[in-house]
Amino acid sequence: MTVRKAVLTATLLLAASLPRDARAATIALNFAGPGVNATLQLTYGPASDQKYSNALEVTGISGTFSDMNNGLNIINAAVGPLQPVKHDTPESGNLLAPADFSRFPVAAGLAPENNGFLTYDNLFWPGGSPPTASDYPLHGGVLDIYGLMFDIGGGRVVNLWSNGDFIGSGVGPIYGVAVASSASALDYVGGVILTPEPSTLALLSGGLVMLVLQRRRITLKTSRRQ
Repeated sequence: MTVRKAVLTATLLLAASLPRDARAATIALNFAGPGVNATLQLTYGPASDQKYSNALEVTGISGTFSDMNNGLNIINAAVGPLQPVKHDTPESGNLLAPADFSRFPVAAGLAPENNGFLTYDNLFWPGGSPPTASDYPLHGGVLDIYGLMFDIGGGRVVNLWSNGDFIGSGVGPIYGVAVASSASALDYVGGVILTPEPSTLALLSGGLVMLVLQRRRITLKTSRRQ
């Protein structure tokens, strides 16, 4: 088989087995912190934030979430759906917030600096987020400082965000988790460690690339012998 035919075969296999836009993918994200843990499956892309083309929109979420703090005793609660993105207007001085910036109002229990809201944008940054707030320079997580917001039943939502990469910490980006209802903040946890895992799409496409390279090496060896 020639190199051209090998590439064509691999391309057809990829097109037949994947969504129509190859940027659409799934990824498993596990996180754990003081009293909280979760196993999540995200579907993201192909659409991106209108301001940041490298920020892919998360379109689906599933998994389980547990929180044993503050007497909540939430054990393996089913995750989903996502809270809808509302495209709220950020504070006037914040010029870096994504177009998908959104707020979830919480009547009581948040710190004063939250101004009565949890913020989210439901974006996934495969290459790590840039700074997304004018007054907060830390960045670099697969989620940004606004993060994801998803339901866990009973009128409760979970907000998972990145606090950015604290250079020299040796652990990469640090994440935070908040649990709330519209009436009250229920938990607020820092020091959460997120573990991204390779997506099925990445593994499959990587395997096809290896197939192409292997066939190319075989073809080159054969042509040299002739």
